[in-house]
Amino acid sequence: FSDSELLVRQIGGRYKVKSDLIRPLFDEVRTLMGRFEACNILHVRREKNQDADRLVNLALDAGHDVDEMPTGRPDAKLPDPSAKPLRLGVLISGGGRTMTNILDEIHQGRLNAEISVVISSRSTVAGVARARDVGLPVEIVRKKDHPDIDAFSRRIEEVLAAAEVDLVVQGGWLCLWEIPQRYENRVLNIHPALLPSFGGQGMWGHHVHEAVIAAGCKVSGCTVHFCTNDYDSGPIVVQRTCPVEDDDTPDMLAERVFEQECIAYPQAIALFAAGRLRIEGNRVRVRA
Repeated sequence: FSDSELLVRQIGGRYKVKSDLIRPLFDEVRTLMGRFEACNILHVRREKNQDADRLVNLALDAGHDVDEMPTGRPDAKLPDPSAKPLRLGVLISGGGRTMTNILDEIHQGRLNAEISVVISSRSTVAGVARARDVGLPVEIVRKKDHPDIDAFSRRIEEVLAAAEVDLVVQGGWLCLWEIPQRYENRVLNIHPALLPSFGGQGMWGHHVHEAVIAAGCKVSGCTVHFCTNDYDSGPIVVQRTCPVEDDDTPDMLAERVFEQECIAYPQAIALFAAGRLRIEGNRVRVRA
């Protein structure tokens, strides 16, 4: 087994350890494997382990979204159809792919939520047309139409409050705004890298992927976090990983990261809707 696979099996109830060190677990497997013929144990370096990211993501999913069954096997939780849908306000500045992904999850019955309003910081982007095409209410709130950030932020708050939004979801939103007290710890953002690396002002879209490749990283991914009034800061809710290949272009890496975004954001929203997130300082703890 790889160390990642052992982690999955540990979470699934196959192995129980009190230490977070992998060595005792590896030693146990070595003993078990000694009972079989024609078997060998070797270490596969992280950069050559093609299954590592898949297994780590599986482990993270298991840690957030499973019930322990009597057999110890994980059973995925489904939304409670009788629960009141979470009202989302989606903030966009571009094509709206994140918004579309969330809407698909809702329509597939995997996310008990509804998009109450879409706010766009630009009037001509594809995301506005996409939202209107499926009948979502859209408000254009441009920073340049307001004298200062206070007025800009107040207008966003007015639109969200009028739509009775429970949770604000930033999907490709590129404008810093001052989060009002009523929405403190109720604004999520997704970033196309593993924060705190490759974040901050100017780090968005392809700028992020270019920086990741230039740094020679072997792994990238995405981060869903609660927003503060600083760029790409705030307690982290969900992270997912993917490999960076030697021949990657920014476009190629962006698509691979977006595949993980399509899983991570609905997962974070579902955790919020279920009341399973507790913020302690700059950490998010997930209740069982």
